Amino acid sequence: MAITRLLIANRAEIAVRVVRACRDLGIETVLAVSEADRGSLASRLADRTVCVGPASPGQSYLNIPALLTAALETGCDAVHPGYGFLSENADFVEACTENGLTFVGPSVDTMRLLGDKLTARTTAAAAGIPIVPGGTVDADSVDPQAVIAEVGLPLLVKAAAGGGGRGLRRVDSAEALAPTLAESAAEARAAFGDATLYVERYLGNARHIEVQVFGDQHGNVVHLFERDCTTQRRYQKLLEEAPSPVLDAATRARITDDASLLARKMGYEGAGTVEFLYDTNTGEHFFIEMNTRLQVEHPVTEVLTGLDLVTLQLRVAAGEPLPMTQDDVRAQGHVIEFRVNSEDAHQGFRPAAGPVDEWRAPAGPWVRVDTHVEQGHLVSPFYDSLLAKLIVSGRTREEALARARRAVREFKAAGVPTTLPFHEWLLDHPDFINSTLHTTWVDSNWKGSTSS
Repeated sequence: MAITRLLIANRAEIAVRVVRACRDLGIETVLAVSEADRGSLASRLADRTVCVGPASPGQSYLNIPALLTAALETGCDAVHPGYGFLSENADFVEACTENGLTFVGPSVDTMRLLGDKLTARTTAAAAGIPIVPGGTVDADSVDPQAVIAEVGLPLLVKAAAGGGGRGLRRVDSAEALAPTLAESAAEARAAFGDATLYVERYLGNARHIEVQVFGDQHGNVVHLFERDCTTQRRYQKLLEEAPSPVLDAATRARITDDASLLARKMGYEGAGTVEFLYDTNTGEHFFIEMNTRLQVEHPVTEVLTGLDLVTLQLRVAAGEPLPMTQDDVRAQGHVIEFRVNSEDAHQGFRPAAGPVDEWRAPAGPWVRVDTHVEQGHLVSPFYDSLLAKLIVSGRTREEALARARRAVREFKAAGVPTTLPFHEWLLDHPDFINSTLHTTWVDSNWKGSTSS
């Protein structure tokens, strides 16, 4: 079953990325846009655009009836959800399937199982994969003492229906648990339409390791190695790199084997990411969740392996088998991705909106920039603050770091604040250079100044 015309139910740089992959494959593209995104780079690259609603995501990019209408009325036979928005919404997958549209991603049953964090944890544990102690809670009727007795303190509160740091909070005392649950539930309901929460034990000196997996409709599953996403602020990723600089070969094999095992047991189809916490004190790793979609940081794996993940998604969704076995997958060199966000790093990474008055992205060998931004671009207050992803590679981590320093300093953006000053500071910090940081390191070490 070939895909001939695809609705892209997303925006910004991921929409640009999908349009370009479709162009390579000869697939026509229809881009769903909000009123705020008329005239965007993605809309100018797509074969056709359809406005699905006002700027508010709830009325446009989260509007399932409007997206289905756009796909059906333009004769699309498939839908690519990108990441965020409805990319992990099982109801959207089901609606696409019921209307004869191929959803570029896993089946609705798989998404329901893995999208529920508690079910995913249970599935992982049944397969013999270690999990962090925890479980779901009801924000309205929680017994703080019972939760703490089971999980311990400190603990993390998470939204069961999605990721991206939405609803994610740390709790250090019994008194703080109930109000924190209420805040997280409200944020989860607004972001995902589902206020279900779960809690898990907080691991203090941990690295965030995720494994890219791929499956097809013929039972084949491979992993594409890991990405280290430890550099975060308030549990939002700022930088990703591969391979992880703290894993030895034996540990890498254990973690990637567990990720492949979970995907295989689920009969997983398409791109997915299995996420772990790695305790640097004990050498233990713990499954935390699986993201049933393409990740923001997928270019890290593309540069590391030489594989086009979006093209693979489209081919697998069309029923083709994976074109490689596990033995065919090779990792070469070291890759680092920097998220360039319209945020004021000096003011607690506060998001900013407005026109981009100057924009000059770095270029040259070993540098890739994925972006939807051009000079004069208007950053909207309605959406995610990501402006670009700067991906730099080298034969070694040291070589990649040297090239990254050059590329970050070459990157010019003005009109809105960006995270570039933070990245410049980070690249020269001994803890980052020596890979001794952990998931909350930025929160306690970045003081908002390049002189820190």
